[in-house]
Amino acid sequence: MLSLLLAAGALLSTPLPSSPDRPTVIVAVGAEGDADYGKRFAQWAQRWEDAAERGNANFIAVGQDSPQFHGADLEASPSAERAGDETDKAQLKTAIEAELEPERAHQPLWIVLIGHGTFDGKQAKFNLRGPDVSDEELAEWLERCKRPLAVINCSSASAPFLTRLSGPGRVIVTATRTGNENNVARFGDYLSSAIAAGGADLDKDGQVSLLEAFLAASHRTAEFYKHEGRIQTEHALLDDNGDKLGISADFFAGLRATKGAADGAAIDGPRARQYHLVLSPAEQAMPAERRAQRDQLEQAIEKLRQQKESLDESDYYSRLEPLLLELARIYATPSSPTSAPVKPPARPAAAP
Repeated sequence: MLSLLLAAGALLSTPLPSSPDRPTVIVAVGAEGDADYGKRFAQWAQRWEDAAERGNANFIAVGQDSPQFHGADLEASPSAERAGDETDKAQLKTAIEAELEPERAHQPLWIVLIGHGTFDGKQAKFNLRGPDVSDEELAEWLERCKRPLAVINCSSASAPFLTRLSGPGRVIVTATRTGNENNVARFGDYLSSAIAAGGADLDKDGQVSLLEAFLAASHRTAEFYKHEGRIQTEHALLDDNGDKLGISADFFAGLRATKGAADGAAIDGPRARQYHLVLSPAEQAMPAERRAQRDQLEQAIEKLRQQKESLDESDYYSRLEPLLLELARIYATPSSPTSAPVKPPARPAAAP
């Protein structure tokens, strides 16, 4: 009976082919370490699954085939192997590679790692049952990814993944700012709660962006350590401009970074502000192609805004005007011949 239940659990978590016209969320739950962590990680993963369902996204779970994730009152399988002797690492690689096909290029891919991590001074790893996956390996698997990509590593010692995975068109989030922050990370708990929670919607546009969830989770993590009277042993980072540096929540006032990097590097945040797992009704009414055009315009406006101090005033506004007019045209265009124009979000794309 035990073997039959374990096999059934394996079948339940075997990834099915996902639809190419929808976003995909891959959640990998790593080795639990002990039963208490296993329960926590399963809860965080469930929140992501719920958010993916609300966002009409494909959901793929890795590492959740033990009976505890399916309500059976049995001990977890220690074998770290799945049906067909496929390890969690092999399953994760297979799931990622299946999502890199050309027909999926326009829909976002979210990869969430929940569990423990390690760093030996050279290489960081996310701990799976069986063989672990390193930052180098994950970067290699994602090398040919052309999709909008968000990688969220909620494990301890996860910061090196940001440096390794950072690149254009990507948002990378890690629970720690160095590989040496190796205590259990709680950031993933608060992030999984915030990703679809209305309370994290700072700009009141009816949806929670990855930036908003990152800020909410970072603040709640800091509050936990302060309330417990402990030294904070984790400091989350976000990178969305491809410079491999990342930024912490204390750089922000609201949704705009108010502090610049010491070396003058570009500030992160604008791209992560455009990643939403659960779209508002207004966003759903806008065709995906038009959302992509809107996002490109907002990125161009933000880039220009950051250059404002170095430009002549007349030059700045002459560049800004056509971008704002094109953005207004996108919002004024009905989604169909009978529909009303899509209402723009409450937030402005950029302050002139």
